[in-house]
Amino acid sequence: MKKIRIAMIGAGETGTPLLNQLLDAQFVDVRGVADLDLTRPGIALARAREVTVSDNFEALVRAEPELDVIIDVTGVSAVREQLRTLMLETGNTHTVIVHERVALLMMSLGAGQLVETHHAETGY
Repeated sequence: MKKIRIAMIGAGETGTPLLNQLLDAQFVDVRGVADLDLTRPGIALARAREVTVSDNFEALVRAEPELDVIIDVTGVSAVREQLRTLMLETGNTHTVIVHERVALLMMSLGAGQLVETHHAETGY
């Protein structure tokens, strides 16, 4: 079975529950998790499941050019901009960047109700 190859950027309160679901999905291959703070709960979860972790999301993405999806749950618009720039610089037209609002939608659908987040409402 071909798995969906995913990297997650951001491993705090918003990303960790989604990461847990992704790690348990048999059709998903979590290739890496990045966060500036390597003490975040999602980093510990990734390490426990033997997933590559990094405090440098750009290096992580460059090391995995075959990613299908990058999930950005940082809530930081500059990260999204850097990811877009990186995709352009590397000529990557395959990988989809998922904004934290879409991740919130996915988590909410799984929970059957709107999941709260601590991120500010920022435009895409």
